[in-house]
Amino acid sequence: MPTKEQILKALSSCIEPELGKDIVSLEMVQNLTVENGTVRFDYRLTTPACPLKERMEREARAALEKVSGITSVEINMVSDVKQDVRLSQALPPGVKNLVAVGSGKGGVGKSSVAANLAVSLAREGARVGLMDADVYGPNQPQMFGIHDYVPEADGENKITPPENHGVKVFSMGFLMKADQPAIWRGPMLHGAIQQFLKDVRWGELDYLIIDLPPGTGDVQLSLCQSVPLVGAVVVSTPQSIALSDVRKAVAMFKKMNVPILGLVENMSEFVCPNCRTVTPIFKKAGARELADEHRIPFLGEIPLDPAVCLAAENGTPAVLVDPNSPTSTALRSVARQVAAQVSLQNHNRKQLKVDLVAQ
Repeated sequence: MPTKEQILKALSSCIEPELGKDIVSLEMVQNLTVENGTVRFDYRLTTPACPLKERMEREARAALEKVSGITSVEINMVSDVKQDVRLSQALPPGVKNLVAVGSGKGGVGKSSVAANLAVSLAREGARVGLMDADVYGPNQPQMFGIHDYVPEADGENKITPPENHGVKVFSMGFLMKADQPAIWRGPMLHGAIQQFLKDVRWGELDYLIIDLPPGTGDVQLSLCQSVPLVGAVVVSTPQSIALSDVRKAVAMFKKMNVPILGLVENMSEFVCPNCRTVTPIFKKAGARELADEHRIPFLGEIPLDPAVCLAAENGTPAVLVDPNSPTSTALRSVARQVAAQVSLQNHNRKQLKVDLVAQ
């Protein structure tokens, strides 16, 4: 019968694709047992939305096939989202990772991407919240079908956010009338953002997605300066006029030392509602070229589908309308890649901290 040492040695040949280290040294192999030739262990991923989980399981099984005496292998794929090490003493309590979703200009579908990113991660098994910090155009209540929610503070002056589609949501839209504009100066905006983080009972979350206003104004600066963001997702459309503003958003995040998790090209193509023919309606691959230019990850192209857009206006995010549509498939892929980038950022920060201590 093979020993645990032999099994761990075999599994150490399996490299985690994103982190670049073997799964044994990364402590991803846990609760290993060997009994009558049967090997059982938990394969602990860094996110339930891991885009390569099937490949990683196959590689582990292939590695164990080379060990003499093993008759069967039982692998339990589990996950444990790692916390941004800088958040241990920061707000909000219980939240492991803060992910901003921004854009250089309005009208590129940033809020839609944020909503579907949150829902996709929740559908993968993660605990997710969505903070609608787009104070000038808070659309998330409508996108989640919870625009009638009226917030009430408890005895500790805390607000419990509503939940729909597996995502906890809080928005400025809950605090204003539908036709009421937010005519606020910088200090008021800063105070609102701090209250959203401090006075809302987010509970235990793997990811808190933050839907930023378009541009590079007071809200973005307040958030970047007051809490440690694990990174930002930047949304654009393919045409040059949108990309020129995205460059400013990318420059702002870099200046504020916020890692850019990747760039998303929204409305890359048009899906005909009748024949389902896919037609490019703007310049093709503009966002991909910009991502290559700045050496940041390109997370994918999301086609424009009138059917899913209409459903979103009625309170159902695109990924739930038709899970097999090109739009839904692209959005789920983006979510998995964002989760992978978050894991990579946290690993690199942890490694940097270890290296600094060693010095």
